[in-house]
Amino acid sequence: MTALNDQVPVAIVVLGAGAIDTARRIQARYPGSLVHGLESRVPADVAFTELGPHLRELYAHNTPIIALCAAGIVIRCLASALADKSFEAPVLAVAEDGSAVVPLLGGLGGVNVMAREIAAALDVAPAITTSGELRFGTCLLNPPAGYVLADIELGKRFVSDLLAGATTRVEGHAPWLNAADLPRAKDASLAIRITPHTSEVPGELMIHPRCVVVCVTALSSVDSILERVSQTWREHRLSPMSLAAVLAPLSMIASAPLADVAQALDVPLRFGTLPAGFETLESHDDGIVIALAPQPVDPTTLGQARGTLTVIGLGPGSADLMVPAARRALTQADDVLGYETYVRMAGPFAPHQVLHCTDNREEMQRARHAFELASTGHNVVVVSSGDPGVFAMAAAVLEALDEGRDNALWNAVQLQVVPGVSAALATAARAGAPLGHDFCMLSLSDNLKPWVVIETRLRHAAQADLVMAFYNPVSRARPWQLDRALDIVREHRSGGTLIVLGRNIGRPGETLTTTTLDKLHSSQVDMRTMVIVGSSTTRSFPRSNGDGDWVYTPRWYE
Repeated sequence: MTALNDQVPVAIVVLGAGAIDTARRIQARYPGSLVHGLESRVPADVAFTELGPHLRELYAHNTPIIALCAAGIVIRCLASALADKSFEAPVLAVAEDGSAVVPLLGGLGGVNVMAREIAAALDVAPAITTSGELRFGTCLLNPPAGYVLADIELGKRFVSDLLAGATTRVEGHAPWLNAADLPRAKDASLAIRITPHTSEVPGELMIHPRCVVVCVTALSSVDSILERVSQTWREHRLSPMSLAAVLAPLSMIASAPLADVAQALDVPLRFGTLPAGFETLESHDDGIVIALAPQPVDPTTLGQARGTLTVIGLGPGSADLMVPAARRALTQADDVLGYETYVRMAGPFAPHQVLHCTDNREEMQRARHAFELASTGHNVVVVSSGDPGVFAMAAAVLEALDEGRDNALWNAVQLQVVPGVSAALATAARAGAPLGHDFCMLSLSDNLKPWVVIETRLRHAAQADLVMAFYNPVSRARPWQLDRALDIVREHRSGGTLIVLGRNIGRPGETLTTTTLDKLHSSQVDMRTMVIVGSSTTRSFPRSNGDGDWVYTPRWYE
């Protein structure tokens, strides 16, 4: 059976606080998994507001679901999503107190394996009802990692025949079947055959080990490579399902056509040299070699992958304001780099993930270190708060790449910047819409630019009547600069200009204050405060619940 890979981001769904202890015990069994909690009831890694839509979205993305609630609730929520049988993610219901584990969906996706794993972690017996597994102690339709079933429909008929009293024999290397309670007979007409080759013999359940590697040492067109591979399948009666990986020299790591070949063949692309122990089936003059291993090949043991470097923004701090793409990147990361405060906010992390926490002033060293890690095949994430492109790490990462443009390995890294919710946008959303018209964002820190430049930009922005969002407004080392900035603004704005102060927005203890330019003083502000200075058209009105004012800047301008 295929045990769930620890890299799969399992969703552990919790509806009430009484289930959180059980959820964390299950989470410890699946490193990298996330606890999804009903926002109004449970503090969790991921918040959701409605169970049905959330479960259906997870299921549609083929995410394994462990729901800590009654099985009937899960069934009703997913009923409308079950018509499409092209995929079936594992879905389980677990009692809140961990006393019952019930696999519901995903028999071919390893749900019964998960049920046994979870039950073992909770010290209970799983409620498995699959006839074949109960009778034989294994699921013939779900071979272990490194093997693939050739024909699922034939497999279902095969298991039905065994349940009806037929016998079978096993031909080939199948160690996971040694302990299975199969009805065996040497002269059985039904056979389980483990081989990379195809067969048209009736009554054979074909299971193919992924033991074939396509080695590409010289680049030709995508179509020609695929044709060579197809030719080998035909001539050697190999099943395409037996292919484990495409392997190429490290010098070809940045090749886009190679990535297209691997994608077309639906296998991992690795870079390095072929280890000993392979048999060469075909060797072509155009640089294509087809090699066969005696056992299934784990692609991660072949050279290295093309590394990835993803720069993400966590948003202002709360899990529900982090974009899903950033959370996915964190789940898939081997290494996570960033200012320690932000890295800790990005957790929880799996045991295999390595955290590289540095001081907030070490941006360029951090960026270079990220490229060094990614160039060795690692999946690397660099963490920023807010949006990574707004006074954050994306610019530092690109600056490092620009400086290292002659470094072929750095340039081969797949670089991606994932946006986040910036502090200015989060504060504006809490206040209403003060950024509803033209605005600018300014950092008042003179660590990386002269104060005279800041003053010039402030003056022009104030003259242009732009709404202004101030980042890094004050610090212990420069307590005077916000007051100086406000003096410049007062030269061009009336004292009644609206000011929004958002402190720790999206984090515990957040506060939102609306004041005016003539009343604002730097003592009201610290480094955790976002300062939004309105334009001449920014206005406010009381909220209906009496909790302060709504602030907005109209879309029109007089």
